[in-house]
Amino acid sequence: MEYLTFKPIYQERVWGGRSLESHLGRTLPEGAPIGESWEIVDRPEANSVVAEGALAGRTLGELRARWTRDLMGPGWRADRPFPILVKWLDCVERLSLQVHPPKAVAGKLKGEPKTENWFIAHATEEAALLAGLRKGVTRKAFEKALSENNLEDLICRLPSKAGDSLFVPSGRIHAIDGGNLILEIQQNSDTTYRVYDWGRVGLDGQPRQLHVQESMASIDFQDFEPQLIHAEGTRQTLAESEEFALRRIHLRAAETLAFLPDEQPRILSVVSGSLSVDAGKIVHPAGSNLLLPYIRGFAFLAREPTTVLVTENFA
Repeated sequence: MEYLTFKPIYQERVWGGRSLESHLGRTLPEGAPIGESWEIVDRPEANSVVAEGALAGRTLGELRARWTRDLMGPGWRADRPFPILVKWLDCVERLSLQVHPPKAVAGKLKGEPKTENWFIAHATEEAALLAGLRKGVTRKAFEKALSENNLEDLICRLPSKAGDSLFVPSGRIHAIDGGNLILEIQQNSDTTYRVYDWGRVGLDGQPRQLHVQESMASIDFQDFEPQLIHAEGTRQTLAESEEFALRRIHLRAAETLAFLPDEQPRILSVVSGSLSVDAGKIVHPAGSNLLLPYIRGFAFLAREPTTVLVTENFA
């Protein structure tokens, strides 16, 4: 089984834009504000389709069920979905203030836990991330500010720039401010509870649904002022969690990145520069996300200074 690339699944969002065209060279549906591109997903409502090669046209769910060991390795159940969802996020405007339920409460709320990591591929000078509470904020103070539509001053604001990374565990209140282009690596989940939406209306002109009760049951009120990871050195661990591990690797031009067979499946994401394979006949530019099956080894060549993310140790 060769490595796999997939057709993107574009999602219209009220806060989205067209940066996937201008920064990643994508061809987007005309006229729509595209906020998300689901790059790798194995869910009932959305399943990635292989873009090219001998398996073109097959879904990720089909491959996972039919060639389970080759793709995922021994011990993986054929009926267990691929555990990671990869997205590009084009945040032209601020997202809602939201939270994903921790494992301990997700089932009670009929949702799914969702831990994620944001890697900033591009940011405007004014861009920022909102994540965690400011030190000293209590649940009582939060409830009062929510009733007064005045939550912003209670949330930690982190100015963002290209190369920054932030780990967002389930339970951490968060929002992405406008001006960020982000690669999001997350648990395979689509449960988001909006606690506040800045008075905004949706694409239909109506206020978007809020989930205040679910949010209050999910927010970690002991989670204060998280810190960004800034890019340092050529190899760096960005996340090490129960759900996945994430590494950043910077390659010099003409440097090779190799993976051995029979180790584990991995996701390789090109966030800047480009990689080539097959003596340069195939090129994967910035924005590419490749699924590397368990069964095969692979070698990629940096055509220029290139930064990649490696997602591994899936739970």
